[in-house]
Amino acid sequence: MSASHVMKTYAPQPIAFARGEGAWLWDTEGRRYLDALAGIAVSGLGHGHPVLVKAIAGQAARLIHTSNLFRVAEQERLAERVCALAAMDNAFFCNSGAEANECAIKIARLHGHHRGIENPAIIVMEKAWHGRTLATLSATGSRKAQAGFEPLMGGFLRVPYNDLAAIERLESHGSVVAVLLEVLQGEGGIHVADAQYLRSLREICDRRGWLLMIDEVQSGIARTGKWFAHQWSGIVPDVMALAKGLGSGVPIGACLARGVAAQVFKPGNHGTTFGGGPLVSVAALTTLEVIEKDGILANAKRQGDLIRAGLAEALAGVAGVKEIRGMGLMIGVELDRPCGEIVARALEAGLVINVTADKVIRLLPPLIYSDAESKELVARLAPLVKALLAQPVAA
Repeated sequence: MSASHVMKTYAPQPIAFARGEGAWLWDTEGRRYLDALAGIAVSGLGHGHPVLVKAIAGQAARLIHTSNLFRVAEQERLAERVCALAAMDNAFFCNSGAEANECAIKIARLHGHHRGIENPAIIVMEKAWHGRTLATLSATGSRKAQAGFEPLMGGFLRVPYNDLAAIERLESHGSVVAVLLEVLQGEGGIHVADAQYLRSLREICDRRGWLLMIDEVQSGIARTGKWFAHQWSGIVPDVMALAKGLGSGVPIGACLARGVAAQVFKPGNHGTTFGGGPLVSVAALTTLEVIEKDGILANAKRQGDLIRAGLAEALAGVAGVKEIRGMGLMIGVELDRPCGEIVARALEAGLVINVTADKVIRLLPPLIYSDAESKELVARLAPLVKALLAQPVAA
């Protein structure tokens, strides 16, 4: 096996996984790992879920793809279901979170032009992450990711996250048509927006006629203990981007809209070859059904609380641990130094984790974790954090 013909867009760890079951993975050498990443918040039902496997196999045998030149019954059922869960009017299905956010950006711009605004602007956040297409990269708040891809797209006004005054200062800006943000900044370091901040944004957008667009690509589909993270604050966005956990590993994204935003696109304004095909739609429908029937919403909250409390106890008083934060099973442990090396150490200890924003250990376990697996995660991770922080800080 050789990676010599794979384009060098990643620097992967030197192992490959061969199979998975529940919250566990086995590599090609037969070694077992506790999965605390879920394919970056994708495999919410864990690995090899029998109901999901049966549904995908059955649909693959019937029909995989026809294109959106025809009605897709499975897509229509999925649209009805996900819109009911989100209190939205309609959905456009695509293949990834970046595409879902690209769709949202196009809705905002076309909405602005319909209102006679020549150069529509979207307010975006510092440290945000919305994707790697040129439009979503321009909306993303990471200079590291943007470097070398200039000129970036214009039309974005960037403000500090969770700073209402910064939004209020732009209320008189005549070109603003929307606000785009994450409820929890995933790639930015698991930063959580205040509930009142989100409610105030909803009020401002209503007052100014702006669209409130929420990126739930990483935080949606039960990850925080509700279907969508913004539901904890009691608001409903005008546009919402989904992906990752929606298909439990099968690539599907969605852009949901309501009200005026749901009426912006007409035939020819947007499209996709693969999006919302029969196979991926069945995978998403099955994912939603299993989450609902198996009590996974409540479990995600319970396990997240258990993990955060366990880590807080195990790491209490440890110098260098700045904060343990998150919602549900979207958890960040911020240290006072870069900690990328802990990923390889964790693999040696049979644990799959991730580091984001250089100093934040990111935990995104499958939503089907048991109490025992949550405690095992804490038992494996806490000693690694202590050992790392006991080392002298690199000059």
